[in-house]
Amino acid sequence: MSDRSVAVFCMPEQGHFKRLLPLISGLAGVGITTHVFTDLRFRDPVERAGGRFADIFAGRPLEAADAKSIPVPSRYVSFAAHYADSLVREVAALRPALVIHDTFAVIGPVVATHLGLPRVAVCSGHNAAPGPTIAALRHDPRVRTDDACWRGVELLRERHGMPDASPFSYAAGLSSQLNIYCEPPEFLNAEERKPFEPIAFFGSLSAEETRDETPTIAAFGEDSAQKLRVYASFGTVVWRYFEDAVLGALEAIAAAVSERDDAVAVLSLGGRGTPEHAARLARRNVRVEAYVDQWRVLAEASVFVTHHGLNSSHEAIFQQTPMLSVPFFGDQPALAKRCQELGLALPLAETPRAPLTPAAVHSAFARLANESTAIQLRLAEARRWELAVMSARGAVIERIVALMDRAVR
Repeated sequence: MSDRSVAVFCMPEQGHFKRLLPLISGLAGVGITTHVFTDLRFRDPVERAGGRFADIFAGRPLEAADAKSIPVPSRYVSFAAHYADSLVREVAALRPALVIHDTFAVIGPVVATHLGLPRVAVCSGHNAAPGPTIAALRHDPRVRTDDACWRGVELLRERHGMPDASPFSYAAGLSSQLNIYCEPPEFLNAEERKPFEPIAFFGSLSAEETRDETPTIAAFGEDSAQKLRVYASFGTVVWRYFEDAVLGALEAIAAAVSERDDAVAVLSLGGRGTPEHAARLARRNVRVEAYVDQWRVLAEASVFVTHHGLNSSHEAIFQQTPMLSVPFFGDQPALAKRCQELGLALPLAETPRAPLTPAAVHSAFARLANESTAIQLRLAEARRWELAVMSARGAVIERIVALMDRAVR
């Protein structure tokens, strides 16, 4: 297999890139040369996974294509149109047999079309079927589409084989050949699976991460073993659009914890907060961090207050940490609902971005204590789902290799 290669595309979204790493590692592990076009800050993990890094932005700055469109992924539509010719030439020289792309990487389908290659799409979130996702975006008050994006849309329609291109094409990149879904199959019912067919379930967790048995570092303090250990984080992307709502929710959590002698909290600002934010959230029994090693903190936490990003939710499941749901936008409300239906989480915010109060947080903590046994049983079962989908990854890699073989023939 050493003479065969694939081209992988991922835009500068940390969570999306993290979900691609097990796929890169799996392909490299069976001898497929895996060229990964992504952001420079991801070079080291690409190479540790066995991939060959290529800087997708070298000579191709995103801001030159589009610096203003909101949501930010609309800029990836502009990028695909602006730099299509350059990237098609660069990838053609590598002679790949297949293109793999995160659905936000609109450049992936463009390159595959120009080179006549099969492609595999890696789904961007929980149940993010194109139809309802794009319909919701058309009425999203955040949307501000710059003229650069509209020019890109026209180029994609007229020159690059995407007659249905729109500013929301980042939500429409599923493949007719194979779609990789980054959750266990239990998270989609039979009807929900239909838009993603042909589908292969792959999960989102890194095998290396799940094998990590390094002792924890007492994130909540050496005297926290008998206390309620609250970890709250709303990821990184939410801060782009809803900073005030994020800070309001974290303030309510901090206030509630500070009123209890038997509770401690770690609040993460997801790498996006400022010292001023940290000062605003400082309370008794509360530690505020710009960024944490979430895997390690979840291993110690009694409860995870989460926005239900896909990666975060499944990390909590594997660590068997109960969740309190505070979704903000996108696929988060649907994943929060699914986790609640499966008995893995309880609602804290009843609707996306609903204001929180310390009283509501206290009430959720009390309900969690009352339902702890049932939730732990469900988490143990869901952890087995994570292990099962990871153990089946070899068969998914075989499906991808089969697509390559057919292309070569």
